[in-house]
Amino acid sequence: MKFNFWHDRRIPLAWLLLTRQPLRLLVAIAGICFAGILMFMQLGFRDGLFDASVTVHKLFDTDLVLMSPRSMSSISMSGFPRRRLVQAMAHEDVIGTTPVNWNFLLWRNPKTLSTRAILALGFEPNDPLLLDPSFRQKAKSLKNSGRVLFDVLSREEFGPIERWFSEGKNIETEVAGKRVRVSGLVSLGPSFGADGNLITSRETFLKLLPSTPPGSIEIGLIRLKPEADTRKVIESLSRSLPNDVKVFSRQEFIDFEKNYWRTSTSIGFIFTLGAAMGFVVGCVIVYQILYSDVSDHLAEYATLMAMGYKLKSLFGVVAREGIFLAILGFVPAYISAQVLYALIRGSTKLPVAMDSQRVFLIFFLILFMCMASASVAMRRLIDADPAEIF
Repeated sequence: MKFNFWHDRRIPLAWLLLTRQPLRLLVAIAGICFAGILMFMQLGFRDGLFDASVTVHKLFDTDLVLMSPRSMSSISMSGFPRRRLVQAMAHEDVIGTTPVNWNFLLWRNPKTLSTRAILALGFEPNDPLLLDPSFRQKAKSLKNSGRVLFDVLSREEFGPIERWFSEGKNIETEVAGKRVRVSGLVSLGPSFGADGNLITSRETFLKLLPSTPPGSIEIGLIRLKPEADTRKVIESLSRSLPNDVKVFSRQEFIDFEKNYWRTSTSIGFIFTLGAAMGFVVGCVIVYQILYSDVSDHLAEYATLMAMGYKLKSLFGVVAREGIFLAILGFVPAYISAQVLYALIRGSTKLPVAMDSQRVFLIFFLILFMCMASASVAMRRLIDADPAEIF
């Protein structure tokens, strides 16, 4: 049985129509790419800022978190009695706790002498605080009063602390107007509310901020037995502890912070609106390209209709043009967004990164944008009358 390749080969009409005018195709790809980059950047900024707001939250070595119900977010923390952690220790599934003070203090750049707000965390150096296994050794230096651990991922405005420390220099500066010495470095990362971080002992923290009552803390970390049921422990502690504290799981603690920035600020709305504007711009560009293409080839379409081709088949041609445009526009948009994300991470140290969920979302939006525009452009075919054209 012979196989006639050329006889069975189908002519890619949609592709030929697109590539017939290369300049128009390049303009269409550029427009879709621009819309895609705009959506990538807007959603990337939005999600990056939400993730940045919980940079420190994710690093805590804890299963549960106690917090005052009056606390709104990491930039507006309220204190509660430290003895609530002592009461929590009475639960059979609790194996350890860590009281943490949390507040913003003024850090003086030791090079320029300018001041800038920095997030200060105070804890007992013998207690676990971070998941980083090397942190416990670093924390031993905090047993000496006036010592702090500086976050090397803090913004450059705090001074060349990492470089000076690696050169073996003794780094002394002022925090809240009081003298401190940097005894070590940690890697935490800036957040949306804090450009930098430092960790110190509760003893030093109370000296830096004497207005803080000695028996008051802002966060209580609770560690459970490996086999403990987290939800049952939360319910049990919520019933037994006074209403001046709330009990969160580790994930609820993270979600609490994200929800503040998502619902109580305009961040989410602004960046989502920016992504929507990119989508609308892309729709307009693709519609103009496809509408012009259909109009320019209206005589050819009318001829095919006169030859007996169904309108459904011609719709398929325009729809395939939309699919080709979506793919051709998405690929450079994705590559450009990756480059821009890397540039932003290097410049701002914000955790702006690509994730698979956003990739699929943007591709779906671009595909929908192209298909919706193709659907509208198809109306030109419906209105075409072969008798009038010829």
